[in-house]
Amino acid sequence: MEQAFDVIIVGSGAAGMTAALKAHHDGLKVLVVEKDAYYGGSTARSGGGIWVPNNYVLQREGIHDDPEKARTYLDAVAGKEVPDAKKASFLFHGPAMLAFLRAHTQHMRFSYARGYADYYPEKPGGLAVGRTIEPLLFNGAELEEDLSLLNPPVVPIPMGLSFNSAEFNRMNMAFRTWKGFGTSAIVTLRAIGARLTGKKMLSLGQALAGRLRMSMKEAGIPLWLNTPMKRLLVEEGKVTGLLVEKDGEEITLHAKRGVLLAAGGFEHNLHMRREFMPAPETTDWTQGSPANTGDGHRAGAEAGAAFSLMDDAWWGPSVRTPGAAPFFCVAERSQPGSIMINHAGERFTNEAAAYVDVVHEMYRRNAEGIQHIPCFFIMDQRFRNRYLFLGMFPRQPIPKAYYREKIIFKADTVDELARRINIPEENLVNTLRRFNEMARSGKDEDFHRGESAYDRYYGDPRITPNPCLAPIDKPPFYAVEMVPGDLGTKGGLVTDEHARVLRADGSVIEGLYAAGNNSASVMGHSYAGAGATIGPAMTFGYIAALKMANGG
Repeated sequence: MEQAFDVIIVGSGAAGMTAALKAHHDGLKVLVVEKDAYYGGSTARSGGGIWVPNNYVLQREGIHDDPEKARTYLDAVAGKEVPDAKKASFLFHGPAMLAFLRAHTQHMRFSYARGYADYYPEKPGGLAVGRTIEPLLFNGAELEEDLSLLNPPVVPIPMGLSFNSAEFNRMNMAFRTWKGFGTSAIVTLRAIGARLTGKKMLSLGQALAGRLRMSMKEAGIPLWLNTPMKRLLVEEGKVTGLLVEKDGEEITLHAKRGVLLAAGGFEHNLHMRREFMPAPETTDWTQGSPANTGDGHRAGAEAGAAFSLMDDAWWGPSVRTPGAAPFFCVAERSQPGSIMINHAGERFTNEAAAYVDVVHEMYRRNAEGIQHIPCFFIMDQRFRNRYLFLGMFPRQPIPKAYYREKIIFKADTVDELARRINIPEENLVNTLRRFNEMARSGKDEDFHRGESAYDRYYGDPRITPNPCLAPIDKPPFYAVEMVPGDLGTKGGLVTDEHARVLRADGSVIEGLYAAGNNSASVMGHSYAGAGATIGPAMTFGYIAALKMANGG
């Protein structure tokens, strides 16, 4: 069986669905194929943030940003490893992509994540007020039967609660500030109202994927689920389509203008992780969509594509969760009254730094050649009484399974805690003594925790002079094993400023495009801010569609 389209898109995450909307709007016949039984990919499992400088939402909110400032910052973050033309293309087309979605869809509406700082706001061009935007909450009931086909979140949100990132941040302080308590009350009342009115409110990445899917439905763009790609069709070096399997039948799909690979990373492919990623390698610590097994990477390789950044990922310190996906720790590491230590009982990084940097430090070997994997997150009872932790409310008893599976350890004294996690007692005592002295002074002389606006975003505003520092001295004490988790891999096919896939010699593979985690990231080995995965994914999907509409 054969069918013909102008554009065929492999993958239904933010990159693929954005590309589909743009290509359809430009008059092209589009098909999106997805091997999974769900749509949304890793986007639906994410926080839903979008990092695109100088966009209309920032302008509407009075945030002073401009192309030169954004270019300076991206140069400082991504470095020279990413071609200038590719960075410039992202910065130019990103605002246009968002403006297109606002003008030509009813559902793609966004708010500003005020105060969510760029991850390196002190670098030239960085913004302490942040550039991140996010989707408005969305009533998933509008999707009708497609709601059940949306890729579920990593951690189910209890009681039908829905919130944006700013509300989540304030909710972390529900037991500390009136603003936090009030926000929690608002979110609770919202859930009650939704239940009474039959709404199915979606937030974060679920809202973004749901809004994109709703826009595709209204545009009449076909989406084939349970349709894995078998291979690309290549004629005389040009990609002309692909072979897929649907309902047990192989179908040849011809693409007149091109094929966009937006099939995610290879985080769930253990063989590829062992080939490319640093040890220890496992598929157990990732939050990427389970369907992300490198299909697009393999197809690109067969077509002759070059690869880059294959040893890196969108890392984040994570905690194994009994019987579920690991918990990706963001806010916990900034909150005062906690540190991270290695097996020598010593701190090794600024715990509140951007999560990708913390894991880079976990993998970096010390003078003795030892990695900090796993490491331990140390906290006391005061911390547990004040803050959310691993999705648990303050003072909520920690489930016994965490202790049984040796993920969390508890002791009445620091010495006893050290013995339980098999680290030198004297080292941990000395580490805590020094940290507590610095915490009382409000200055981390060793790793400068709390000096960056990004560090302070998740800090406790009631703690002065440094909202990220407080002594760890109220028993009992806890040690939580932390591993290098990830949101997905960031290495992939090398693309140019038009999202066209390149060979090792720099020549273009005609008819083949890539975006999202299927391609090597425009962020290089770094991470500019919250949404620096999704923002570029959507932008380069848009760029690919634009190029195909203009003849390739």
